[in-house]
Amino acid sequence: MTSASASVVTETPFSSASSLDISIEVETPEQIALSYSVAGIGSRGAAAAIDTIISMVVLIVLAILAGVAASYSGIKLGNVSPSAAWVMAAYVIAQFAVTWGYYVVFEGIWDGQTPGKRFMHLRVVRDGGFSVTFAASAVRNLLRVIDALGVYLVGIIVAMLNDSRKRLGDIVAGTFVIKEERSKPQSAERQSHRPQNPSVFAQLSDEEYAVLDRYMERRTTLEPARRDIIVAEFGKRFEKYLPSTSAATLRASLLRLYESERDARASGGASRSDTGAHREQHAIVALGLKRWNDFATALDAAYATRLAKMKPEDVSALVARYREITTDLARLQTASRGRDTESLFFVGRLVARGHNLLYRQRGKNAGLVVDYLMATVPHEVRRSWRPIALAVLLLFGPAVAAYVVVVRDPTVATQLLPDEMISRAATGVEREKHGEGYVSIPEEVRPIVASRIISNNVTVTYLTFAMGLTAGIGTVLLLIFNGVAIGSGVGLFASRGVARLILAFVAPHGVLELSAICIAGGGGLLIAKGILLPGKQTRRDALVANGRRAIDLIAASSLFLLVAGTLEGLVSPRVWPLTWKFAISGVTAIVMFAYLSLGRRSHNSAQ
Repeated sequence: MTSASASVVTETPFSSASSLDISIEVETPEQIALSYSVAGIGSRGAAAAIDTIISMVVLIVLAILAGVAASYSGIKLGNVSPSAAWVMAAYVIAQFAVTWGYYVVFEGIWDGQTPGKRFMHLRVVRDGGFSVTFAASAVRNLLRVIDALGVYLVGIIVAMLNDSRKRLGDIVAGTFVIKEERSKPQSAERQSHRPQNPSVFAQLSDEEYAVLDRYMERRTTLEPARRDIIVAEFGKRFEKYLPSTSAATLRASLLRLYESERDARASGGASRSDTGAHREQHAIVALGLKRWNDFATALDAAYATRLAKMKPEDVSALVARYREITTDLARLQTASRGRDTESLFFVGRLVARGHNLLYRQRGKNAGLVVDYLMATVPHEVRRSWRPIALAVLLLFGPAVAAYVVVVRDPTVATQLLPDEMISRAATGVEREKHGEGYVSIPEEVRPIVASRIISNNVTVTYLTFAMGLTAGIGTVLLLIFNGVAIGSGVGLFASRGVARLILAFVAPHGVLELSAICIAGGGGLLIAKGILLPGKQTRRDALVANGRRAIDLIAASSLFLLVAGTLEGLVSPRVWPLTWKFAISGVTAIVMFAYLSLGRRSHNSAQ
């Protein structure tokens, strides 16, 4: 099925919805305008609170399990056995995965819902009403780090400033959060199947009938004195429709008028004041009620079963019924002449639910994941060589400058580097004499160190990417600061004649780690380009397009850092000959370039 058109935001006071509701209208491939109710900040905040509690509980449970497993594996008086170290390393990675992946995984697997959103009946969808993808979910949730500043103050302010209630992550991802409104079947009284008789006319206009209908629904809850006042007002307002009657019998006459009007509409009759297509709407309702309620029941069953588990013939039947309902909706929209009615709201919500189900993203499988990692990701890295090249200049330009400055005047390093780095350089000569490396990490805790390095480095790249939302200022500053730190560190060791000590440590993981930083920087600069240089696109469309490209770069960075962190924790601290370390560096460079050359044929054929 093809995609829908861009969304249009409107405020729609449906008779069955709150007048404060904000709706987003999208045009379906069937050329029907659908209206989705946008989730408010309060309900989204409640869902986020539920998800936060769940993730905290998960982290606590993981910590307890890791502690128990590690104790059984051999932690005694600060000594860590190899098996216990691997347990703790797994916990560090799991903690990182829950912190950064909770929303992405749930929204990807549960079609835009987390446990909190499901409880609050919310769902994330893409512009156009389509299912959220893993990529779109990753964009909106990695950028959550910016929205969450000031206890989500940034996200709340941005959401309040746009009609679709999008936070920054939603704007870049091209998503919005909707309220999952289930269309309740019409009451038995309303769906009584009377034969259509358009020659029967209703006397009241739709507005007059709506007022009378609301009174009839509430009359038993009103105080007698208040009810008598309202009945008297109706008597004056509907005087021409009521026979001459006393106050004592007015209530019964009003009831007979209401029943007559209700029956006329149920049989398809229009108001005498209606003209043109508007005269048809009651006939459409009279003929369609049973079909709409049957479709609502079928939708509930399909949502419970899921399309993937339904028989092909059942799916085809559901699609056929969906198209019938879209035709009814189109006729109702024409007949209503822009006036919002209960039936229009009911059918509109039915079609919206059906659209969201039938155009839902199909299940993911291992083949698609492999194709994404082995074709789409390397293709995007090659395609984005310009912003990546700019990131390289922003990282290595300051690195070279800082290296030269520190070599010439080592005292400058005290202003640029932490005390720990200064101390390591000061003892570097002695460490080299004794055959020690840049840093001593006991063998048994290296898995823990590796896991922490991976978590820290990936977090830094995510921040570098997210800072693209600051029009690139944050991304540029992070690249420059990292470049200065790298250059001044190497320069300080070089000034003391022990540069090989730090180079031997950096060589095994350096190629992948530095490349990952530059690629993530390119992703942040892509986001900045969407803000500053949207070209022929609107700024919002450019942000969405560049956000989808940038997340592929983040996937490449994460993959590289996973390997680089493992090497940095397990291999880099080892005191091996420098030639061995550079050999590993060369191998990682060859493997990296081989990986980045993948996917050429598939993408060329697709073009």
